[in-house]
Amino acid sequence: MTRAVLLISAAAMFVAMTVMSLLLETLSGGERGSFILMAALFAGVLVLLSRPKVVADDAGVTVVNLTARRRLAWPEILRVNLRPGDPWVFLDLSDGTSLPALGIQPGSGKARAIRDAKALRALAESHGSRGTGPDSPGSAHDNG
Repeated sequence: MTRAVLLISAAAMFVAMTVMSLLLETLSGGERGSFILMAALFAGVLVLLSRPKVVADDAGVTVVNLTARRRLAWPEILRVNLRPGDPWVFLDLSDGTSLPALGIQPGSGKARAIRDAKALRALAESHGSRGTGPDSPGSAHDNG
């Protein structure tokens, strides 16, 4: 839903600012161009903000953040974390790093984020990753 709102807002804002720049007779060509460029920049930011998502399938998880996309096999995910106060889910990975998964954020719906984090953790557990049990410190279970 957030993605749809952001994309519709980006398109509406771009069209409105472009039409406004063309209708204002007092603007020069350069000013009109600047107006349209600013509309494109604002729309671009909204499109970037609409990108984050987490997609799970039998083979693993695809995490799409603002500018990057990463495909993970299930064994690479050691733990799914969503602790109180976290802005989004973090995935602890087998290479010792942590990957933010901006597609699951409590700020856009706490109950849904907890439910999605638990579902992702359950999938990681069922597909054989380690350290994601309900008693693991910092697991999604801790938040709900």
